Amino acid sequence: MGFFLFSREEREDHVNNREVLDFAIGLAGQNISYGFISSRLVYFYENHMMSKARQHWVGKFMTATYIWDAINDVLVGGIVDKRRHKPLQKMRPYLLYMPPFIGLLSALMFVNINLGDLFKIVWLAVLYCAWDLLYSFQDVALWGLLPLSTPHPGDRSRIAHWVTVGAGAGGTVAGAFPLLLGFLRDSLGFREAGIFTVFAFVFGLGGELVSMDAARFHERVDSPYHEEESFLQSLTIVRHNPTLIFISLARFSLGLAPQINPTYFFQSEYRTEASGFLKGGMAETLYGVVSGAPGAIALLFAGKIIPLFGGMKKTLLVSQVTAIGMRLAAFGLSKIPALHHSTVPGFLVMCACVAVFNIPGGLMDVAHRSLTSDSVDEVELKTGIRSEGVSFSMQNFTTKFSGGVSNLIQNFFLFHVLHYAKEEGDDLYIDHQPPEFYKWQYPLFMLGPIVGSVLYILFISFVKDSEDRRREVERLLRERREAAAVHSAAGE
Repeated sequence: MGFFLFSREEREDHVNNREVLDFAIGLAGQNISYGFISSRLVYFYENHMMSKARQHWVGKFMTATYIWDAINDVLVGGIVDKRRHKPLQKMRPYLLYMPPFIGLLSALMFVNINLGDLFKIVWLAVLYCAWDLLYSFQDVALWGLLPLSTPHPGDRSRIAHWVTVGAGAGGTVAGAFPLLLGFLRDSLGFREAGIFTVFAFVFGLGGELVSMDAARFHERVDSPYHEEESFLQSLTIVRHNPTLIFISLARFSLGLAPQINPTYFFQSEYRTEASGFLKGGMAETLYGVVSGAPGAIALLFAGKIIPLFGGMKKTLLVSQVTAIGMRLAAFGLSKIPALHHSTVPGFLVMCACVAVFNIPGGLMDVAHRSLTSDSVDEVELKTGIRSEGVSFSMQNFTTKFSGGVSNLIQNFFLFHVLHYAKEEGDDLYIDHQPPEFYKWQYPLFMLGPIVGSVLYILFISFVKDSEDRRREVERLLRERREAAAVHSAAGE
């Protein structure tokens, strides 16, 4: 795996560089849209759509939607795998036709309607469930395209590397929203609710339209339709994939941690005199940029760094061990008055500690996707059936279900432990909270995720990762496909 996208010699049996770029741009667009929706929707409804008495409805509703996620993600994976399709076009229809509808639904969820709380929740429920169903098809297709991109594991790792860079770039664009929000609200005087709505169209709809570029990518591994395979069999094939099961459990466990929504932490903590120029959205944006930059740079060098860590699995383990150590260090240093996290020096120390564990942390998605793609080959070797749809619907399900549990946990701590409440008509409600809100928000923000890291290490330790095994599987599948082609030609 080379460092530069265009560093490999293009050969007929490898993926050309232009297609890798199209794939990466598509992932960037999708993550601009998803990054905005996933990080801003709850905050928007809690503070701009619902009354004070009904704020807590939002977190509980978002958790309830993950029952729907559990149903639609599994069904979508089975539908994608079971649906008849043209040769080498298993994923293309979902990448080409779904994005405009997903983008429109994304934007409509942020339209501020002046009706009662119950109607607003119903409005959100209808739009969100429709959005989530269509998004599941798109997401399964985007990541299911990876194991279909090439029969060569080494080249597939290169593609996983660069599309993860694209996805990260999209997340970075969406992550700039707090800075834009602060500037438009505080400097230019625009209303916060209106800013959310405008950027729902810019990021939500615009990002999805950009994601259509991934439809230019060509599949190079056929996933033939098996008429004799029932829909139930296509769903339960995941039982043959222990790698996928343990990766899913590990990723889900990261959400099982006491925590609060970071926006509340930054909006309230960085308004004091000691914070200097760090004001709310500025602090949140700078935190994301400063602490995330080393991870983003490391991602560019993934092909060099992952072997230094000893492979995909060891990279995942290193990421969480480092995260635990650095979170403890950041919390301990914050006890020094001059380095308190609300001061500028303390903020920079906090960012530095997080930046350290983001170096291996930035490589986690490459490792997850590479290992999952390799596991699809393993399942084909065992069963003779390709399972991209179900395998990557599990990834989608895990992400959203973990997010749902995380939302429930955040909701519980925000309203029942920290006793957060807004005052109607008070634009500075973030400042007028009880003492326990300010006392416990930093421990929850910095130390809470350690619980998830410990659980992650436990589950990921069961994943097998062997380069020799990958080469053997590639050889055996190549021989099987060649034999099948000869047999098919003889039959004709």
